[in-house]
Amino acid sequence: MHQEAQEALYATADYPWYALRVKARQEKSTAEILRNKGYIEFLPLYTSTQRWSDRIQKVQLPLFPGYLFCRFDFDDRLPILKTPGVVQIVGTGQLAHPVHEHEISALQAVVKSGLLTQPWPFLKVGERVIIQDGPLRNVEGLVADIRDQRHLIVSITLLQRSVAVCIERSWIRPMAA
Repeated sequence: MHQEAQEALYATADYPWYALRVKARQEKSTAEILRNKGYIEFLPLYTSTQRWSDRIQKVQLPLFPGYLFCRFDFDDRLPILKTPGVVQIVGTGQLAHPVHEHEISALQAVVKSGLLTQPWPFLKVGERVIIQDGPLRNVEGLVADIRDQRHLIVSITLLQRSVAVCIERSWIRPMAA
């Protein structure tokens, strides 16, 4: 198969999203290698202010350090596993589990919104809400109060990780029972 045809085969939204465990501080380079191989990858980043002794700088860091997401055919996973930086496909035991499409969609909406986003401890309990207005319209998550501000918590269950994004109180609507 020609390289172009092979890459076109990989770059399809028909495959599920999988979480990849990658080497520490190699998330960006591994994502670039996968993209250059023709895969659809997603590395959610947030802006952090880092202080050094002589300066303060804003840097882009992974929301889930050591992980990135990629669409691929699990039956043809060897090229993924041979990619420099990839440690494993996340799952339980020898069985990999795809990440729920709605969780990736919510995370993509959060990253694209431009709102203040930060890593957050994984939450399982709390009131589920849907955002009815603003750049996160139709995104579902959990609501939390942090330092007197309302935040939407979006979780990736497979990774047991969450992110928090600051939202307006008026945007929130409880989920229907």
